[in-house]
Amino acid sequence: MSTFSIFLVLITIVCFLLIVVIMVQNPKGGGLSSTVGGSQMLGGVQKTTDFLDRSTWTLATVLIALILLSSLSFTGSLSDTDSKIIDNTPAAAAPAPIQNAPVSPAK
Repeated sequence: MSTFSIFLVLITIVCFLLIVVIMVQNPKGGGLSSTVGGSQMLGGVQKTTDFLDRSTWTLATVLIALILLSSLSFTGSLSDTDSKIIDNTPAAAAPAPIQNAPVSPAK
């Protein structure tokens, strides 16, 4: 397994976790924090909101870092050097332009 494949798996996992954390939140302040119902699970409602907010930013930062690191580990094995469109043969020399002889005026 190449380094790029490892980064691809890690990026996929972080994306899934980020989706889950975002879907748990409610844009109006509800979400998981409103379903707790005042119990002290995860430290209470305010702590739950803080945890979800911090985990969102942390996962987003980790995702950006993984994307940047994966681009550095990319070896370029899929680059354009082996493309069938790009012809690796040297270009043929262009023919010299034809010089027209001066035309003498008709008498």
